[in-house]
Amino acid sequence: MADTKPGLRKPEFTKVDQLRPGTSRHNVTVKIVSTKMVLQKGRSDGPQARQMRICECIVGDETGVVVFTARNDQVDLMKEGTTVTLRNAKIDMYKGSMRLAVDKWGRVEVTEPASLKVKEDTNMSLVEYEVVNVVE
Repeated sequence: MADTKPGLRKPEFTKVDQLRPGTSRHNVTVKIVSTKMVLQKGRSDGPQARQMRICECIVGDETGVVVFTARNDQVDLMKEGTTVTLRNAKIDMYKGSMRLAVDKWGRVEVTEPASLKVKEDTNMSLVEYEVVNVVE
């Protein structure tokens, strides 16, 4: 019996200026421009030593920048000037603006430093979107 498994597909990479609200399955290679710790709470004692950490990072490429929300273990990888590849990222909406996020189905990988010049004057997270219900 012949092996009929489909071959693995090469990932298609997206540029920051192509990101849209409500979309997912993005593969993006970006450089970290800045980081800011937003939330750090938790207990270090007891049987369930859990700590919740959330860091908002400005990440971008040569087409623009967007806010990336790093959670827990992802926070340790977020250092200014580092180049990372975000696999299976999605766009979350927060107060009408886009936030790039990677959940448990995705991956954040530190890659070799890229020589890309980040275009900081095009911030995709500053664009405000409004939810419109269409009645047919």
